[in-house]
Amino acid sequence: MTDQIPYWIGLSKVAGIGPARMRLLLDYFGSAEAAWSAFHADLLQAGLDGKVADALVATRRTAALDVDLQKLDKLDARALTWESEDYPKRLLEIADPPPVLYMLGELADSDEWAVGVVGTRRVTAYGREAAAKLSAGLAEAGITVVSGLARGIDTIAHQAALEAGGRTIAVLGSGLDVIYPPENRGLVERILGEGTGAVVSEYPLGTIPEPGNFPARNRIISGLSLGVLVVEAGEKSGALITVKFALEQGRDVFAVPGPITASNSIGTNNLLKQGAKCVTSVQDVLEELNMGMVAEHVEAARALPADPTERMLLSFMEGSSQHIDELTNRSGLPASTVSAILIMMELKGMVRHLGGMLYAAR
Repeated sequence: MTDQIPYWIGLSKVAGIGPARMRLLLDYFGSAEAAWSAFHADLLQAGLDGKVADALVATRRTAALDVDLQKLDKLDARALTWESEDYPKRLLEIADPPPVLYMLGELADSDEWAVGVVGTRRVTAYGREAAAKLSAGLAEAGITVVSGLARGIDTIAHQAALEAGGRTIAVLGSGLDVIYPPENRGLVERILGEGTGAVVSEYPLGTIPEPGNFPARNRIISGLSLGVLVVEAGEKSGALITVKFALEQGRDVFAVPGPITASNSIGTNNLLKQGAKCVTSVQDVLEELNMGMVAEHVEAARALPADPTERMLLSFMEGSSQHIDELTNRSGLPASTVSAILIMMELKGMVRHLGGMLYAAR
């Protein structure tokens, strides 16, 4: 697997090769190395159009894959791929997970229980206080706070999580060696120095923070999270892009209400009118996501890994909630067995009890 990483990196640098085309290449050639080394005609046969095939061949001529690995080693960073055992499982579930995820620091088992906290860069005193209070509360409850390291709400969320002794994950819109905004370099050093989280990016080293990088970055914030909390956002805030991804990914959306006279609250108040969960305390988030006992969830997940029966029940819940009677009928198992398994799956954060004996996959 490790031997394949340079070829994943090489392919991910080719203009036009994203998650969909990476899957196409892997399905056709069987490995990243085979795809990277393929003849132009074979690339066309695999389904690439001429322009992308040309780009791959051109990238291959000039690429220095060993140098890429040396740069990662020098930065004390590493690259995770879809084939890596420690690639974030929740992120892998979304429609377009990054084929290569560059990472500084380490992920922990507890990071499976994460909430994205996002909002405006032009934060008000109200937004600052709300973001700090809620992020600290999440961290104190054992929830990992995920955000984008941007100025404003993002920075406050990361800082508050650290001050509360919790974990945080920062998702960049640039390479790991190009911290943006630059004034947050100290924040990154604190996350890494204290061993309290990770800094991740889908962009190769050296990538500058261009405006077009950030919307795509937002799908990773929501993809790593069980839900997304918007603290303060204007009518056209970039934070609302994260909400769009969260909804597409089946994540819960939360919003903090704000003054009706404040432009920074138009976005959040509109979300509430559209059905987002209203948050006035951290308990609102914990109750909605059934995250009041995260430590117990983590311990259960370690002690009780998913087995074929759990996977079968999860498959029945793909796309819609299911009544326990339906799950019993479809599985052919005794009702008492299905009930016991569902209880453990709920403890592990795999399913959610909606009431009325209805269950849904998280």
